[in-house]
Amino acid sequence: MYNFKIQDQDWPILKLKLKRKYNSLSEEDLQFSAGQEDVLLQRLAKRLNRNIDYVVFTLSKELADLDSNRL
Repeated sequence: MYNFKIQDQDWPILKLKLKRKYNSLSEEDLQFSAGQEDVLLQRLAKRLNRNIDYVVFTLSKELADLDSNRL
């Protein structure tokens, strides 16, 4: 699987950014529990019609600059 981690304190901001970028995502799509990154990645990849590498890239880019309003 992927070596991708999301810190609990970063998730609310990341979730908000994802909802703004992909307004078709529902609360259910964005459910996340610590240690369940692989489940989240698979769900988002399926929902966005993208591969997991794209989802990891997108989330990593957003995590690198959480303070930015850029999507």
